[in-house]
Amino acid sequence: MLARVVAVLAVALAAILAGHRLLPALGGVTPVLESGLPWLGVAIVPMVALAAVARSRGAVVAALAPALVWAVMFGPSVLRRPPGGPSDFTVATLNVGVSNEMSGEAVQAAAAGRDVVAVQELTPGGPAAKELSTIYPHRFQVGTVGLWSKYRLDDAKRIDVGLGWARALRAVVRTGKGDVTVYVMHLASARPGETSFRDKTLKEAGEVIAKDKSRRLVLLGDLNTATTDRNRGNLVPPLRDAQEEAGAGFGFTWPSGFPITRPDHILYRGMDATLAEVREATGSDHRAAIADLRF
Repeated sequence: MLARVVAVLAVALAAILAGHRLLPALGGVTPVLESGLPWLGVAIVPMVALAAVARSRGAVVAALAPALVWAVMFGPSVLRRPPGGPSDFTVATLNVGVSNEMSGEAVQAAAAGRDVVAVQELTPGGPAAKELSTIYPHRFQVGTVGLWSKYRLDDAKRIDVGLGWARALRAVVRTGKGDVTVYVMHLASARPGETSFRDKTLKEAGEVIAKDKSRRLVLLGDLNTATTDRNRGNLVPPLRDAQEEAGAGFGFTWPSGFPITRPDHILYRGMDATLAEVREATGSDHRAAIADLRF
């Protein structure tokens, strides 16, 4: 009996991992499940142990099936190493935390060595904005999102991605080696049973990016969608993900104490990523995502 239960559960887990995009959305429950998809692999260990206890070769083989599926899906992320090499443009993004009294220290960590820094959940005139303005000569802020740069910013404007108010921006960064169009976005939140509004903003963001014909483009921000979320297909492709191209591991950024998913993203086109990492940020419930890009 135990062997049969283990076999059924193992086959079901393998099917969920391999075919998660075929599952119905269930009112937004499935997309949230997808946000933690790699963690389903934790269930494989007790399944193998129970199969061993049952002394059933068939149960052991069945229990190894989801392990194989997991390895195919996520093994490359675990084994990947940054390509390294020279870079032309270094970026960071951080949701600093609206109630973070140490946001000035948080952005210091994110900004270290970066050409541009994108920040979300800013308090206008708060510690994070003040600290970044002492580091960078150029900035553009729209409500609770902002962009700070060592290079001149031109054509800066606010963007509405379906929230009903502007919580996104666009600016052209005039680097010494060429222009880069940078978007900073903070999309709607996603919770079990409550993803429709987030999905709408993802779609709007994809449409905004699709209309932009800039040769080099970077999207930075808290997109409230994980790498494994089915709805991220509005953005990737056509954009590429710096963590998937040049980061070791999953690059989880939330929650900061023990990250289990990655809502914070660095997406780009017209360049190559040479490095992607995650940094701790004092007082924030997010970690900062950083990347080095080569023209």
